[in-house]
Amino acid sequence: MTEHVWSYKSTSGHLAGAELTGYKVEATDGGIGKVDKHSDEVGDAYLVVDTGVWIFGKEVMLPASTVVSIDPEARRIFVDRTKEQIKDAPEFYRDKHLGDATYREELATYYGSGYPFGPPRV
Repeated sequence: MTEHVWSYKSTSGHLAGAELTGYKVEATDGGIGKVDKHSDEVGDAYLVVDTGVWIFGKEVMLPASTVVSIDPEARRIFVDRTKEQIKDAPEFYRDKHLGDATYREELATYYGSGYPFGPPRV
């Protein structure tokens, strides 16, 4: 089911209204970049991560459900996907991520029940 893909897990340590821009994002196998933009909207929460040189300066969009924990002191966010899994996600287009329901469903399917690598490792 993909309906909860856009919500933070209750165990993530996320506090509504917290400013996450600039936090480093860590995949299960290393850093992937920094938060460029994020949303806390209920049922529509996500992170946009600037990957820098890691994937040639691209940005990726991660649904809030991928967040395992947040360390405010270290300014780090830990997600439950590998770098490869994030790199293989549907391509992020800054101009269409907000209003494009097809893109959102594609991401929800990729990170939700239709995830090609089986259930996420936590």
